[in-house]
Parts: sequence; structure tokens; C-alpha cells
Amino acid sequence: MALRLILVRHAKSSWDNPTVDDHDRSLNGRGREAAPRMGAWMAERGHVPDCAAVSTARRAVETWEGLCSAWPTVPQTAFKSSLYHAGPDRMLSVLRLARGTRLLMVGHNPGIGAFATQILRHRPTHEAFTRFPTTAVLVADFDIDSWEDAAFAGAETVDFAVPRDLP
Repeated sequence: MALRLILVRHAKSSWDNPTVDDHDRSLNGRGREAAPRMGAWMAERGHVPDCAAVSTARRAVETWEGLCSAWPTVPQTAFKSSLYHAGPDRMLSVLRLARGTRLLMVGHNPGIGAFATQILRHRPTHEAFTRFPTTAVLVADFDIDSWEDAAFAGAETVDFAVPRDLP
């Protein structure tokens, strides 16, 4: 049985107010536009999750809301403070506790990009993958029966896209 992981870096955030705490920064206009577009792309490609783990940072939550706006239903969601600026080891720990067969995680760079690189057996050839830009989406399959068995270098790339790829 294959389990599907969908990794999303939060959409473009605003730096307009330097007094706002990093955790509380919201999306800017470009980010608010990109998240639903990527959600629609995910739906068109059959990449809608059945559950999600989302960083509690405002920009990650707003990205999640934008993605979901393009789907018929909102998947079961856990908002996790442990994903705020999490590195690959912490993200793997969160993944191993997941339920469902199609899990989406919304996080932050540099951790989510490093995690994406480490979970894959082979990187996608897309030129943007190494940067894992804002609102990037990686879809990867693990040939395992339980998320508890997820490991680095254990997944195969299914799909990867960034907002600039979309019409």
C-alpha cells in the first residue's frame, strides 16, 4: 500500500509591518492569490489530502485556508506549533504520528525544502526544487503501510509545481 505525502511551503508573506512578530505575519497579495491557484491545481491533478498537519504560523494557516478553498471539503486538520520553522528531523517525527493515507504538511523554509530533499530517493528535475519557493507543492509516495515506517530516502516523486508553472 502506498501512502501519499504532500508538502507545501507557505505562500508569499508580508514584510510590510516590521513590528509584527514573525509567527504572526500574514500573506501578501501575491500569496493570497497563489494559495487557491495551487489548491485548484492539486484538485485537478487528484492531489487533495484526507488529513493535514499545518504550522500554527499565520502565513501557514492562511495558505492552508487558500488551498482548501479550491476543494469540495476541508480535510481533517491538526495545527502544530512543532512545525513552525521545523527542520527535517522534527518534520519526520510529525509525519510518523500521522493518520490517513494522503497527508498534507504546510511548513517553512529552509526546513521544508531540506525535508523534501531528504525524504526522496530521486529529486524532481524541476529547476525550482532546490529553492523550494513559496507555495511550492511536492507530492511523494511512500511504499509503506503505516506512517510510523516513514524514513528518509523512502519516497518517490509523483509531482512538483510552483505557482509560476500555472497558467
